[in-house]
Amino acid sequence: MTTASPTSVDSAPIPTGTDPGGGVLSGRYRALTLGIVSVVLVIAFEATAVNTAMPTAARQLNGLGLYAFAFSGYFTTTLFALVVSGQWCDRRGPLQPLFAGIAVFGAGLVVAGTAPGMWVFVAGRAIQGLGGGLVIVALYVVVGRAYPERLRPSVFAAFSSAWVLPSIVGPLVSGAVTQHLGWRWVFLAVPVLILLPLGVMGPALARSEREHPVPRGADFDRRRTLLAAMAAVGAGLLQYAGQRRDLVGLLPGIAGAALLVPAVLGLLPERTLRAGRGLPTVILLRGVAAGAFFAAEAFIPLMMTTQRDFSPTLAGLTLTSGGLSWALGSWLQGRPGAERYRGAMIRGGFVLTAVAIAGAALVLIPAVPSWTASVAWGVGGVGMGLTVASVSVLMMRLSAPEDAGANSAALQMSDALGNVLLTGAAGVLFAALGGGALAAAHDGAGAGASPGAFAAILLVMASVAVLGALLAGRVRART
Repeated sequence: MTTASPTSVDSAPIPTGTDPGGGVLSGRYRALTLGIVSVVLVIAFEATAVNTAMPTAARQLNGLGLYAFAFSGYFTTTLFALVVSGQWCDRRGPLQPLFAGIAVFGAGLVVAGTAPGMWVFVAGRAIQGLGGGLVIVALYVVVGRAYPERLRPSVFAAFSSAWVLPSIVGPLVSGAVTQHLGWRWVFLAVPVLILLPLGVMGPALARSEREHPVPRGADFDRRRTLLAAMAAVGAGLLQYAGQRRDLVGLLPGIAGAALLVPAVLGLLPERTLRAGRGLPTVILLRGVAAGAFFAAEAFIPLMMTTQRDFSPTLAGLTLTSGGLSWALGSWLQGRPGAERYRGAMIRGGFVLTAVAIAGAALVLIPAVPSWTASVAWGVGGVGMGLTVASVSVLMMRLSAPEDAGANSAALQMSDALGNVLLTGAAGVLFAALGGGALAAAHDGAGAGASPGAFAAILLVMASVAVLGALLAGRVRART
């Protein structure tokens, strides 16, 4: 890292010599595994539910032109929270940032669910991003500190598996609620589910904190915190400028770039943006994978409702196959003997992701069956499961003990940056190619809605995934 965290052996993974044995559901690890997986379960349900409800919410709030902002706004504030959470974990342990993040995440859901207009809705999503950033880094640090290296692939596979049930149930529940009760209840009902993981994981995490105490009294790195704030503000200004696409937006665009570029260079490991071999490329590829896949995914429900006259429920179900197959891909990378093929699995995962995104674009051709999008997204899910879990395992292995929290934060920072920049770029393409006019053109039958905006977004993101496949050979440093 360009700014290393203070040394703390308690932030490190469990040394091999102290491995107590057993699996992730053995007596020692069962409560902790169930607790942290239940957190992922709630986050997964929220994500699948929001994807289903978002097209309806944006239209009813007269904010379809800000559709991409509702997604990228979440990741913009996540940029700041990730760095704060990494330092918080390294200095105080993961318990405090994890519980604080869950509380903030719930507050953001309430703001979004009660929003009177699209900008307030985007603000609620931004608050959710703050909470989500705190939570995700804390979860990674829990895995690094509480589990031996041999169990970490299984834990990451369990994280992916936690998306299976929400992927099946989420679109059905969210679509039914959106159609019969209103999209607001999709957001307002989720905070109740947060109570479950709080009760399950509390005692297990408290015990883990006692077993791995963190030295108290270290100060936060003010420089890193400032850089994180610069990254978030810069990303927000760039998105605003991209939405305007006029001379008035030129000044905030320049200011955003001036803030974002030095912040990213200071927060990510050296040589990340140049795809330096080893850890820099590992962290870079996380952002490439997440940005390409989720920028495309954000627009697929809207594409299905406007181009194929799908209901919110059916549009959300298009993405179900991706959640199911993601778990399969993650499970495959955790099998015995898979370790020697890490680089090949990452490359293959990117290829599958590129094929999936391009395949989803075929639905824009009237003669192509609608179910093609669901099949394509199933292929993409396998690719993402292979890629994301493998990248996480490599990051843990290549991190020095004192950098466990900081590098976990950098990995999630790359994820968030990829989402912000590529979803923001997708939003610019959508608006520039007439996507904002869909609000007026779409009357429930999709008539008059041009497919050009969707085609451009999906083909650009498929190209980004191909770039990731080309860079995958650099995840291992030369010996």
